[in-house]
Amino acid sequence: MQALVIVGIIAVDVAAGVATDELPLTFWAAPLSIIGAIWSWYNRYKRNVPAKFCLAIGMLLALAAFLSRLVGELNDTRLVLAELLIQLQVLHSFDLPRRKDLGYSMVIGLILLGVAGTISQTLTYGPVLLVFIILAIPCLILDYRSRLGLQSRFSGNRSGFPKQQQRQKISLLKATLSPKRLTILLLVIIGLGMVIFAFLPRLPGYQLRTFPVSAPINFDLENFDGRTITNPGYIGRGREDGDGSGNSNGTNQESGPGTLDATYYYGFNTKINQNLRGQLEPQVVMRVRSQAEGFWRVLAFDKYTGEGWEISRNDNTFTLNRPRWSYQFYVNWRRNNYANETKEVIQSYTVVSQLPNLIPALYQAREVYFPTEKIAIDPDGNLRSPLELREGLTYTVISDVPYRNRSILSQAGENYPESISQYYLQIPPEIAEKVRQKTEEILANKNKVAKENQPITSPYEKALYLSQYLKQNPNYKLQKTPPFLAEGEDLVSAFLFGYQNSQEEEKITGGYGDHFSTVLTIMLRSIGIPARLVGGYAPGEFNPFTGLYVVKNTDAYMMTEVYFPGYGWFAFNPIPGMPLTPPSIEKNQTFTALMTFWKWVAGWLPSPVTGFLERFIGGIFRWILGILGWFFALFSQGWQGIFSGLILATALSFLGWLLYTFWRKWRYDRWLARLSPVESIYQQMLNLMASKGLVKRGFQTPFEYTKAIQKYNSINEAEIIEEISRAYVGWRYGSQEVNLTRLKNLLRSLKRSIRKLKVKS
Repeated sequence: MQALVIVGIIAVDVAAGVATDELPLTFWAAPLSIIGAIWSWYNRYKRNVPAKFCLAIGMLLALAAFLSRLVGELNDTRLVLAELLIQLQVLHSFDLPRRKDLGYSMVIGLILLGVAGTISQTLTYGPVLLVFIILAIPCLILDYRSRLGLQSRFSGNRSGFPKQQQRQKISLLKATLSPKRLTILLLVIIGLGMVIFAFLPRLPGYQLRTFPVSAPINFDLENFDGRTITNPGYIGRGREDGDGSGNSNGTNQESGPGTLDATYYYGFNTKINQNLRGQLEPQVVMRVRSQAEGFWRVLAFDKYTGEGWEISRNDNTFTLNRPRWSYQFYVNWRRNNYANETKEVIQSYTVVSQLPNLIPALYQAREVYFPTEKIAIDPDGNLRSPLELREGLTYTVISDVPYRNRSILSQAGENYPESISQYYLQIPPEIAEKVRQKTEEILANKNKVAKENQPITSPYEKALYLSQYLKQNPNYKLQKTPPFLAEGEDLVSAFLFGYQNSQEEEKITGGYGDHFSTVLTIMLRSIGIPARLVGGYAPGEFNPFTGLYVVKNTDAYMMTEVYFPGYGWFAFNPIPGMPLTPPSIEKNQTFTALMTFWKWVAGWLPSPVTGFLERFIGGIFRWILGILGWFFALFSQGWQGIFSGLILATALSFLGWLLYTFWRKWRYDRWLARLSPVESIYQQMLNLMASKGLVKRGFQTPFEYTKAIQKYNSINEAEIIEEISRAYVGWRYGSQEVNLTRLKNLLRSLKRSIRKLKVKS
């Protein structure tokens, strides 16, 4: 039991990351708990009144400390509550005189493990959980033997049993706790747990409206206006840290050819330069717990510069304030009541390594729970923090994410408001005509080969086809190291028609993945469709064991967002090797873990096998749904159909009941046949008692059950039940020999007695 408590304490420390600014709980709690348990053992027969008085005072002091800390961390009280529970357990360890006190300790260890599970974000929690299960199994076995009254028989010669019988009982206990049996039991438990975990439904929605947020961050906000983006990857774009050390050693430059910073993504800045060359070194930047996967949107750009993008209305950024008593920012700036349906999606972000002062969130954020007193928002709805997102920072966002309906968006029209046309149709005049001709040529060629009833006319279909064209056209390839742009050369022109700095005889076209998105944005603008470039993170790798999306810096990329009147902005992804549209929300994501597991399995199987399984399982579901549809259709065919349906339902129900009854009897007989004779007799006795309504509960020992049902049986029945129970316990836990003939006769007598009672009734 003591080991279980220690594992629970360690689990909380491991899951919380063992904060560097505070002393880990395991440093003092585990040793004190061990000392308390030893002291309790040697003083278990004493009253210990002075010690209990001191323990009560200590518990009151722990409660006072808990209430004082609770005021500062009202938004996420899990660790505060866990620390209080650990303090109480340490004090309680000095007073463990009875078995039920050890049971309380085991429950406390289980609670601590559960708390650790709610805050864990990595698989380091898995080994701790495994250790807890390994310790819990023998603890439960020994606890059950103790409740049977057998445990005392193994200690010394006080029991009065001969030494040989003592040795037999000890060897039986060793066999019960043998590594082989415990290993088999452990594997069975883990296997069943994994199956239940996979099929456990993930119901949408949080029942409590309090979300994970870091402790308040004290920061000088007098000069914060939200206009500055501090991306340490850009030269001179870092911020002085609180200790006076600068953090602006990035290699990204805002113009001209250069080298990409290997740590920080270049696309998060007020002005980005796509004439940089290089690669990011992969590292995890954040973990996201979200009700739905999506594109963690960070920043949008409206002005194309020829070699990159910039935010033309950066000076229009303004700040939002929150109340002192709440972490909630309500983002109600320029929220439009679009006609499309939306779904509320809650996301909690934990930063693993330092990021720029931009707040990733699903589009379109409605509420932000952030630990600073102010945040900022720009004209494109991008959220900004007063300081860089530091390691360990946690915040939560509630977004109203729109459903994506192709048929509806295809009918959106082209009646763009002035506020959209003014900023999202800009193209450098020197390339406007050339790009427009190229774009119209691509669409015209598509319409030539398309059927007469399938011309591309709507902006949505044009955006979709152009994205697919750039993605699949062999002339535009992903280049590992595209040439630098020559002085005065335009990126879109170089991508489509060839770089001037090409070293080969044939012009090099294409470029990095983000270059594809830039080209698509400008092509759409050239034919009068408002578009903008947006940067963010792909969902990342979903871990079904933690329920978190693990996001790396290499998951950052750019997409094109297109505006549809009355419905808002929707993204298109022209980058080869990636989905045509970003992940969209679904109506039902109840079994996401099971679907993720199937996708993982399907990735290892050959395509023919995967296709066969999908067709087979799909055919079964379609067959079942067809039968259900036919049955319910009967009730819409007038009175005759209703009566036919009711008769059919009654007949099927009766047939099902008969089959279930026979199946239960067959299964019960097979189960009894596999048992040893003594076990079979005891189980048949329990079944007879259950038929009288005297069911044995799982927590009752055989003797506790016999004592509990004595008053409900005749003297003869009670004696039979007690004798069978004692014989079973002696055989099962004491290796005693039994008289099977007598036990069978007793069971027959009990059956006759119960049968006579039923006849009289």
